[in-house]
Amino acid sequence: MNGRTIDIAIAGGGLAGGLIALALRRARPDLRVALVEAGPTLGGNHRWSWFASDLDAEGTALLRELHQTRWDGYSVRFPGHARDLATPYHSLASADFDAGLRRLLPEGTVHCDRPIAALDARGIDLADGERVEARCVIDCRGIERAPQLQGGWQVFMGRRLRTARPHGIERPVIMDAAVEQHGAYRFVYTLPLSGDELFVEDTYYADSPLLDRTVLAGRIDRYCEARGWDGERLDHETGVLPVVTGGDFAAFQAAHRTPGVAVAGARGGFVHPLTSYTLPFAAATAIAIAREADLPGERLAAMMEARARAHWRRTRFYRQLGRMLFGAGSPDERYKVFGRFYRLPEPLIERFYAARSTPGDRARVLCGKPPVPVLGAIRSLVTPGAPLSREAA
Repeated sequence: MNGRTIDIAIAGGGLAGGLIALALRRARPDLRVALVEAGPTLGGNHRWSWFASDLDAEGTALLRELHQTRWDGYSVRFPGHARDLATPYHSLASADFDAGLRRLLPEGTVHCDRPIAALDARGIDLADGERVEARCVIDCRGIERAPQLQGGWQVFMGRRLRTARPHGIERPVIMDAAVEQHGAYRFVYTLPLSGDELFVEDTYYADSPLLDRTVLAGRIDRYCEARGWDGERLDHETGVLPVVTGGDFAAFQAAHRTPGVAVAGARGGFVHPLTSYTLPFAAATAIAIAREADLPGERLAAMMEARARAHWRRTRFYRQLGRMLFGAGSPDERYKVFGRFYRLPEPLIERFYAARSTPGDRARVLCGKPPVPVLGAIRSLVTPGAPLSREAA
């Protein structure tokens, strides 16, 4: 950022922005790219996980350059039912994301600790008064409020710890719902990062975005104590993610639109409505942008808006399932929805997480023995959820 006009300026160095920069480096190393992040590191303090079946060959190749942990399968547990599945599972820590991008991107691409004051179709204005001129601008900043959309919340706290002795866990347990539910669909998520290191996360599908750190930390303590996992606490993370069940997507796009600026990531709506997963869509978006990197900014912005609308249409089924989940009678009974789902064939489960469910999959999920009482399901399909604003709490 030396006064020259660059090719592409990316606002926001989270998952979406970082993968776009990486895809551009792979496909178009001739382009001058700036990745501008307000925080001190790329990716913040997060851990992203995904199933191998979530990504196509190009997405797998893109992520392969970043250090990640991989397991050959995972497990789930529900009251009266447990299952081991063979789908490989991957996880990427934000520290490795940051280190990988700094290693792989050309010198001068990454600009951290640079808060953004404003942006437009021709550049980014930094809070310190510097202007980054660019042929094309992509907005990958996060959002705090989405009152145009409706739904519930996924509230979580994760802890990484080094155990005093080998913990003996060989594969991830991505849902242990055989725990007290505490007025939500609650499950504990455990990743064995090494022989003596675990990541343990307490997750809730809740009606409110309230996150009580003290309460959740205490529940993680008790979960670990019951399994004999004691040792050094290395770090932790917390999060509140929207579970989208409906809303006015055109109004959402309008609220986050800057004329001529392409929008990606969660700000663009590229999220799995029910699971809140973003990585598969971030990878696909990054590859699509890299293919069209010569487009003028206005045309790239139009392309991304069209992709976002198509994504909204394709994921309608998962918003329907979200309404069923949050409308499934007592919150303490919500675990039964996923408990039944995890009795279905493994390929169907893979397509569900990748947001590629077939018509036959949808019929299989919704028909047969209902996952929720029929009247409750019908009510949930016609009753909108609360606006997705943390201020509602």
